[in-house]
Formats: sequence, structure tokens, C-alpha cells
Amino acid sequence: MLIAHLGKSQIIVSGTVYDSTKSIPLKAVLIQSGNNNATSTDSNGHYSIITTENDSLTFIYQGKPTAKFAVKQIDNTGNFDIALHVRITEKFKLLKEVKIYSKNYRQDSLQNREQYASIFKYQRPGISPITDSYTGAVGMDLNELINIFRFRRNKQLKRMQVRLMEQEKDNYINYRFNKTTVRRITKLQGKELDLFMREYRPDFDFTENSSLVQFYQYILNASYQFKRELLLRDKTRDSLLSRPAPVLIK
Repeated sequence: MLIAHLGKSQIIVSGTVYDSTKSIPLKAVLIQSGNNNATSTDSNGHYSIITTENDSLTFIYQGKPTAKFAVKQIDNTGNFDIALHVRITEKFKLLKEVKIYSKNYRQDSLQNREQYASIFKYQRPGISPITDSYTGAVGMDLNELINIFRFRRNKQLKRMQVRLMEQEKDNYINYRFNKTTVRRITKLQGKELDLFMREYRPDFDFTENSSLVQFYQYILNASYQFKRELLLRDKTRDSLLSRPAPVLIK
């Protein structure tokens, strides 16, 4: 009965010890109870100690103890976190919550189309009849008639339209044929990855019409060919370097 009574009176107190910022956990903090039980925090600042309801806890860091905490006054013994009056300088600091909203290619493309809608929708001006909605009379659009003779303006708008369409195609290729995806499939790094991205960049038609499996298979097959070419280049260079220097005969 005495053993059962002692077992019921034991309490496990656990939690985390932080520095004064309440964000950086402290390791190697000694936690000592009045009955001489002791433990210390791990690398994450966590601790757990067996004590009794009538006991108290003291937290000791670098030889400096805190005031005693009466166990019976601890509301949540399973999550008793405290912050000591010390400041720890860490290489990495904990940031406040940051929300990142990622745009995908379609959103960027739609935004670009909306921003340059007048250029994307440009059509060569021509004479076309218009009907008055009130009288029903048929006439000509004077603005379109004037624009027919604005040759410089029409050429500029057409060039801008072509340029924007090409940029949109390039952006789509960049979206699918990106370094993160290529690196994961080919295991290439550094300068070799940069060279592969330049030499094996797919065209727009294939990029647009290929399925995900087909596109990834292309990258994988291209990487095999690229690595073979690198080996051939290295062998050719080594053979050239190993040749004896020519001797000039006077």
C-alpha cells in the first residue's frame, strides 16, 4: 500500500526551456527537484523529470539558478515551458510567420495578356461597314480608315505583337524546362547543367504538345547523350594533350 501511494504521488513534469526571446530553445539546462532528482534539456530544449506534488523545481543555466517553482502550482505539468533571462546568438534566427503566394505559369500569362491586351488583339486595319444601333444606317468606321494609312504605327504594333508572342513561348519553355526539374532527372550540377540547358533546350511545339511522361523521357534521354558527348570530348582532349610536341628541323 505504501508503494502504491508513492507511485500515485509521483508526477512527470515536462516542457521546453527558451531564451529571453521565447523563440530559441536552450540545451544543457539543468533541472533539479527538491528530492535531488535531476535532468537536463536536450538539443531542442526539451526536458522531462519525475517529481512529486509537494516538490519544487529549479532551472540552472551556466551555474545560475532560477527561483523555485512549486509543482502544485503548475497548471499544465505536461507542457511547462519557461524562458530564462539569457540571450542566445544563433547563426539562424526564427522568423515570424511569412505567407508566400506562388503564381503559376497560367496566372502570369493571363496577367501579361491583360496588361498588353491591345497589342495581343491587334489586327491589321481594314475597311468594314458599321451599323448605327439607333437608326440602322450603314456606314464606315472612320478610325479604321485612318489607321490604314498609319503605316509606321501598324508596323510597330505588329512587331510588338510578334515579340510578345515569342516571349510568351519562351516563358512557357522556361516554365517546363527549368533547372530544378532538369537537375532532379539528370543529376547534373554546376557548369554541366548550364551547358545542358543551353544545348538541349526543346522547341515550343514539342514543349506544348508533349505529355509529362514524354517530356521527362526527353530530358532523360538527352542527358544520356549529353554525358556520352562529354566523355568523347574529354577523350579527344586527353589524346591531343598526350601527343608529343612537334620538333622543328632546321
